[in-house]
Order: sequence, then C-alpha cells, then structure tokens
Amino acid sequence: MKAISILGSTGSIGVSTLNVIAGNPSRFRVVALAAGRNLELLKRQIETFRPEVVCVIDDDHARRLHAMIGSTAVAILSGDAGYREVASHGTADMVVSAMAGAAGLSPTMAAIDAGKDIALANKETMVMAGGLVMERAASRGVKIIPVDSEHSAIFQCLAGHNRAEVRRLILTASGGPFYNLPKKRFADIRLEDALRHPNWEMGRKITIDSATMMNKGLEIMEAMWLFGFDRERIEVCIHPQSVVHSMVEYVDGSVMAQMAVPDMKGPISYALAYPERVPGAVSSLDLRTVGVLEFFAPDPDRFPALDLAYEAAGMGGTAPAVLNASNEVAVEAFAGGAIGFGDIPRVVRKTLDVHRVGKIRTIADVLDADGWARTTASEIIEKGIIA
Repeated sequence: MKAISILGSTGSIGVSTLNVIAGNPSRFRVVALAAGRNLELLKRQIETFRPEVVCVIDDDHARRLHAMIGSTAVAILSGDAGYREVASHGTADMVVSAMAGAAGLSPTMAAIDAGKDIALANKETMVMAGGLVMERAASRGVKIIPVDSEHSAIFQCLAGHNRAEVRRLILTASGGPFYNLPKKRFADIRLEDALRHPNWEMGRKITIDSATMMNKGLEIMEAMWLFGFDRERIEVCIHPQSVVHSMVEYVDGSVMAQMAVPDMKGPISYALAYPERVPGAVSSLDLRTVGVLEFFAPDPDRFPALDLAYEAAGMGGTAPAVLNASNEVAVEAFAGGAIGFGDIPRVVRKTLDVHRVGKIRTIADVLDADGWARTTASEIIEKGIIA
C-alpha cells in the first residue's frame, strides 16, 4: 500500500486525488494533507481519510480547525514550515504537488529533499525552477511523474521509445471558452465568462489561464524541463474536444497519441500507481459517440500569452519566473475587477520588458525574481500603464 501526502487537498486536483484513493483503498492510504482556508472541506477529508498530519495557511486557521475537529490523533500545522513538513512527512512514499501557483515550489523542493517521489500537478514549480528541480530530483533518485493531462500523455507516449528518435512534442489545448470568439469581443469578457470552461472543472486561476492560453505557455516550459526538449520542438495545437491529451511525433513520421475522456482522475491514477495502472479511474472512451475530433493552430493575435511564454523560455534564467509571477498578479487583478481580460498578457508583457534577466543558481534567486515581478506588475496595474 502506497502512502500519499497531498499538497493542496481542497483544490480540484486534491479532491480528485482523494476520489481516486477512496476508490482504491487496498492500494493507497492518506498520511498527510495540506490545504489553505477551506476548513469545512478539510474537516470532512480528515474524518474520511484519517491522516497523521494536516497543515493550513496560518495559526488562526489552525486554531479554528482544532476547534472544529476537537480531540483527534491528527497533528495540525500551519504556514510555510508546516507545508514543508507535510511534504517531507516521514511515512509518505509519494507527494502529490497540487498547490496553486508559486506557493507550491518550496514544499515540493522539501519533498524532493526528503526523497519522496512526486506526482506533479503544480506546473509553476517547473516554470520557475525547472533546472534546479530536475537536478535535485536526479541527485536524490526521486521520480517526478506529471499529473497535468498533457504531460502525462507525453510521458506515456514516450514510454519504451528512444527519445533520440523524437521529432517534436505536440501539446493539445482545449482553447478554453474563447478559442473561436472574435477578438473585438474580448473587451466584453467578464470573470464569469472566463470561468466557464467547456470541458474541465478546475480551480479559478488555472481556468483563467486556460482562457488566456497562458496555461499552455506554462506547459511548454514545464515540458522542456520534464522531457529535455528545447522550445523549438514543442508545439501547441487547439483540440476543442479534449480527447487527445497530447502527442509525440517520431522521426519516421509516426505520431503517438494518448486519448481518454477529459477527466483528471485518469492522469492522477496513472501517477499514483506508476509504473502500474489501476482500473476504473475514468469511464471508457467511445469514439463513436465522440464523433469528430478537430485540431486548429492557435491564433497568436487573440492569444499573445503563448508567444510571451516562448519568448520567456528563450530568454531563460529568471525570465520564466517573472512571467509566471506577473501573470499570477494580473489574473488576480482581473478576478478582482481591477483590469480587463485582455490586460492580463499586457501586464506580463510590460513586466518582462523592464526585467533584467539574471541567472538561476539557487532557490533564493528564483524567489527574488518572483518577488520583484509581483511588485513590478502590481505597480504597473496601480499606475494604469498597461497599454
């Protein structure tokens, strides 16, 4: 039985992970959970899965959780130190890294340092510090199994094949809710429109990123580090049905595709059980019912975030961390009504333009770049110098 620690247990990936675990009680058990502020859901998770330790965002939430659950064997921690302790918990065999945004970097590194295999759903960790993460994982013999459906697909399509024979990786993208919306209507996009994803149920930030296609830009950089290919060999294709999760083309023209119904429990179960598979994670795919599978090239005029990501990947160093942090700030500003939907990539563009790219030697370098970008992007928004 594999012991699992989950970073981000109350988010969409965390909830789906617990559903997979509940369906396979003889294969997996929960030993640690880390959440943020959703204490009601965390309380139910504690009652159902009986972890040894949990962590919440701060001391106040820890006190409130303790009052809610009363006398229990679970240890309640809080803050960054608590998240790192959950990530490195002694009895865990694998850590599911599913915290949203840059906050997932530090605990994920703590898990790697503790020798825990990683089921990686936090793409920002790879975007910000992919070189350091992969080097640290290799030095400690840690497996990193991707949970993003696209990277899980590529991971599966590469299995058993010679990577020297790969021509390109093809990341599929649903296109979100706006892939065929005329650009002149982008100015009218509201938050509720951006959160209305046609295929996936995800958290707010990743859903907005999917609508701008910044999510796919981040996935390009994640794929570079996970699989060791440069950006010129990674392409993006809009596939509205979200049935083909990604593809790998080989030098002889053969294309390997991984297909399944759009349900995150599929890649989650694959990562948890790797190198084995468990039955029943998702329903069977019936292509006769699906009917048509469509594929389109993304429009860079409507989705400039993709080119921004390719550019940051080419700049290297601190640029990807700056792109990620400025995007997080811009997404929150859009969600709060401070800027429009089309302003999100403009804030990122402005922040990248004034950044002096530095080298990444340590996690401190990453965090410094992240902090600088957040301050700069916030100032750009506050001063209204987006256009």
